[in-house]
Amino acid sequence: MSLAIGNRRSLDTVTTLTTTEAAGSPAASTRMTRGQVLVLVLLLASQFTLCVDFSVLNVALPTVGAKLGFSDANVQWIATAFALCAAGFTLLFGRIGDYLGKLRVFGVGMTALGLASLLGGLATSPALLLTARVAQGLATAAVTPAALSLLTTTFPDGPLRQRALGLNSVMMSTGFTSGAVLGGVLTDLMSWRWAFLVNVPIAAAVVAVAPFVLTDPSTRDRTRLDLPGAALVTSGLLALVYGATRLGAQGVRDRWAIGCLVAAAALLVGFWRAERRHPRPLVPVTILTRRTVGWGNAAGLVTFSMEPALVFLLTMYLQHVLHLNPLRTGLMLATMGAGAIIGGWAGPRVIAAVGVRWATAGGLTVQAVLTALLVFVGPTLGSLWLVGATTFVGAVGHVCAIVGFMVSATTGLPDREQGLATGLATMTQQVAIAVGVPVMSAVAIGLGGLDSLPALRWAMVVDAGVVLVGAVLVGQGLRVAARPGSDANAVVPEPRSARGLEPLSAGGSEALAAGIPGPLSAGGSEPLAAGDPEWTAVSR
Repeated sequence: MSLAIGNRRSLDTVTTLTTTEAAGSPAASTRMTRGQVLVLVLLLASQFTLCVDFSVLNVALPTVGAKLGFSDANVQWIATAFALCAAGFTLLFGRIGDYLGKLRVFGVGMTALGLASLLGGLATSPALLLTARVAQGLATAAVTPAALSLLTTTFPDGPLRQRALGLNSVMMSTGFTSGAVLGGVLTDLMSWRWAFLVNVPIAAAVVAVAPFVLTDPSTRDRTRLDLPGAALVTSGLLALVYGATRLGAQGVRDRWAIGCLVAAAALLVGFWRAERRHPRPLVPVTILTRRTVGWGNAAGLVTFSMEPALVFLLTMYLQHVLHLNPLRTGLMLATMGAGAIIGGWAGPRVIAAVGVRWATAGGLTVQAVLTALLVFVGPTLGSLWLVGATTFVGAVGHVCAIVGFMVSATTGLPDREQGLATGLATMTQQVAIAVGVPVMSAVAIGLGGLDSLPALRWAMVVDAGVVLVGAVLVGQGLRVAARPGSDANAVVPEPRSARGLEPLSAGGSEALAAGIPGPLSAGGSEPLAAGDPEWTAVSR
């Protein structure tokens, strides 16, 4: 009886896939509807605004500190206050979105972002500005996972989602680099206050349009929130980001920095153990052990920590070694934004051609090699061409890696788990950005200082080395995930040439005849729905 049912379900799946392939051309299957385009534009606008907030004040910190009366020791808190909240509360707010509704959390977060930006633009004291930055960080922690989850539930697994995630990756990367450009331009030509006020009309427009454009198709989680787990992971992430920030500012001899990092490790280990025992955990450990989710987030951690760190090191090089002003520094970094646009266009196409494993590992490799070439920068303006060329090509690889990270970390999961998966991906992004810059700053300080050309060169070499090691590990990890027997829960998008009914030739027909799960099923118990990525026995 069970064998007959299994045969009938598998044959139904084959019929569905065959009908889908025959019903429309590949072009039709990748064409967005007008409603999907509106959703994408709205969510990309919000993501771009959030990413700009990360870096918009980086090149203007000395100016802002001087205008508002920050001491030299405390000016770093303008950036740290934002990073702490954005990274520390992301996972918690991502889970809250599963309980209260992602659309509601998105709307409240964007409203808070607009009000916080208005407060920052009108701030007249350090206390008011830091309050605004804390509120901006909390708003970012709420909006980013909600927006990404709404995007993944709007676009089903397959080419459409890959295109949407590719464009989302462009917005994240160009938002970060554009923040540096915009901060320099606004500080030199107008006022640093516009770095905050520019967010207000964007946030207001998104909040006004969202109820008419966005929908949340996923069901809400009605179980009780895991408060002990939430407390452990939030405090652990706060300790991690704060410790890394102090490490970058004070060096490895700072006891508070080392103590916070040790406390962060203890809290996060405690969180992992608590989640294993909790009947309804904040983060089920099963999703963390999926190879696609785990290695996808590892790729995100590497690329999101080292590329912003490179932006920081280049800012120090351009301002302290070549003595460029904030405006010229920002314009030099604009080449990264151009490369990011090309990378976002190329990322989904590379995945369709060679698979997510090669796209992710290859993107990281390109990022590493181009970063390593910056060791040849010199003390004269003649090195600007090298900076422009390497950052442009490196940004292409960086964004290809981001697309691979997002696709692998969210593919093959039901809608009810998308909030959790996107929360994890967003947490990875926020923590990486918050930790990467201070760690590379500490490396440069330890090697001679942020105004030392040899120290900055070696810090860039370390940056490149970390990315290259990450490329090797991620490539191997996703290669293992691509083997049908390696992980029952893993689903990896395959190249377009391997799509359609070809997986049946790798054993599917024999499986159907025997009544056992074949390549149509990622785990054996459930067949893949039409449009889901297929398994192949060939490991790329």
